[in-house]
Amino acid sequence: MNYENFQVPARKRIKLGNYDPGFTGKFKSKEEAREKLAADIETLASLQDVLYAQDTYALLLIFQAMDAAGKDGIIKHIMSGVNPQGCQVFSFKTPSQEELDHDFIWRNMKALPERGRIGIFNRSYYEEVLIVRVHPEILNGQRIPEKEKKSKDVWKHRYEDINNIERYLTRNGTVILKFFLNVSRQEQKKRFLERIERPEKNWKFSFDDLKERGRWKDYMKAYEDMLNATSTEWAPWYVIPANAKWFARAAVADIVSDKLKSLNLRYPEVNEAHRRELRKAARMLKEEG
Repeated sequence: MNYENFQVPARKRIKLGNYDPGFTGKFKSKEEAREKLAADIETLASLQDVLYAQDTYALLLIFQAMDAAGKDGIIKHIMSGVNPQGCQVFSFKTPSQEELDHDFIWRNMKALPERGRIGIFNRSYYEEVLIVRVHPEILNGQRIPEKEKKSKDVWKHRYEDINNIERYLTRNGTVILKFFLNVSRQEQKKRFLERIERPEKNWKFSFDDLKERGRWKDYMKAYEDMLNATSTEWAPWYVIPANAKWFARAAVADIVSDKLKSLNLRYPEVNEAHRRELRKAARMLKEEG
């Protein structure tokens, strides 16, 4: 399936209202999407093995979304077939005191994937232009120069900093894919009610989630500005329709597997001296009693 329409074009402005959260593409049923997801998971597992062996690229997947959009489920499903040794998942919560004593991207940079590995950020430094923008009191409490706090260009500066760092990372072999899971306000309401009404899901709901829902328009504006400012050729954003969890999972898995395919990954080739050692080792093993 062609997912180009989900990619936010670089240097062009988009409107989130033009992206349908309920879109399910060519799939006629959940079962069809599951079949495609299963195939892509198998492909991912195979390509991850080559990625690890080649030790040239790292893959960083960034997920941002409103509460209950399905980030955890997507991560769980698309990474289900990947070797745990080659995958790292980090979830970023409220910054610690140590983290506040550093720049806003520092804690994320410590968690970057090594070459040969897949790193997943469940939320990321983009929170600094989302929740911090919606709640300016957070910015006022950060230990940055007052001149920057009060600058009308503070968000523009943060977008620039993010783009520059992502450019640096990609030039050094970190492939970056960013996903905004686009869930509708009505679907979020449905999922919140499910979390409240089903005892086994109660732990997933906090009253603060409802408070943030009350700022929906503010968040959509912050997301739209962020997508327009930070979707680049080297680190694109994808707006993934997320009302149907099964479609969102299939779409993300397909985009990730296609990106890995495009890298033309290869197992390392050994030199002639190594091949001689291999032949010698094989002879010795066969000659064992």
